[in-house]
Amino acid sequence: MAPDNRPTQVRRPWRTMVRSVFIGAVSLLPLLPQIADAANIDEIPAVAAILAVTAAVSRVLTLPAVEEWLQAYIPWLSADPYQGQHRKERS
Repeated sequence: MAPDNRPTQVRRPWRTMVRSVFIGAVSLLPLLPQIADAANIDEIPAVAAILAVTAAVSRVLTLPAVEEWLQAYIPWLSADPYQGQHRKERS
């Protein structure tokens, strides 16, 4: 069986999306009251909608077709392909 050289973000998109949303949510939790005041948001559903959009964008970025497009046109934004330890030593 040939090794799967796709980045882990593409091989496990749901894990990547959940991790990104979790990191974003946890990092913003202490600032949510100030963000809501600054944006004149008085309702929790607006904050939930922002997190949902973040989750959707994160999920789209893990699609293989999007990853290929990023590698072709914006390589600095694409995920690094997995490179096993034994391959690193040969380089």
